[in-house]
Amino acid sequence: MILITENNRIMLNKKNIQFLIVHCSDTPNSENLNASDLHQMHLNFGWNGIGYHKVILRNGEIQNGRPEYWIGAHVKGKNTISLGVCLIGRDEFTTSQFDSLENILRWWKTKYPLAEIEGHNNTKSTNKTCPNFDVKAWCEHRNIF
Repeated sequence: MILITENNRIMLNKKNIQFLIVHCSDTPNSENLNASDLHQMHLNFGWNGIGYHKVILRNGEIQNGRPEYWIGAHVKGKNTISLGVCLIGRDEFTTSQFDSLENILRWWKTKYPLAEIEGHNNTKSTNKTCPNFDVKAWCEHRNIF
């Protein structure tokens, strides 16, 4: 069941969360973008704002994107059953970013224990290589299941 709020926002049903999707911003590693920058970028794409639920800055700071109860705009065909987290950068992420990613995924797994963690590139809905690392192997190395 999908819920609609009074301002026509489509809300996620917590019971439907099946995937936790890891993304990257696919921007130069040297750019220190933040959630506000991604919000503006996504508005420029014609979207209703930032598509991710969490954003991890180069220094490891975690910023909120869409609230977890709003359907995201981050993975075609799975937005109603997933949450998305985005690492700022293209392919050289910092230790702080990976530590923050671990914290987010562990937190989400406590809230959505049946959800599977995937990289955007593993969703079969894109030709993109995002997040440009093997999320499954990384999770296995960090014992995140």
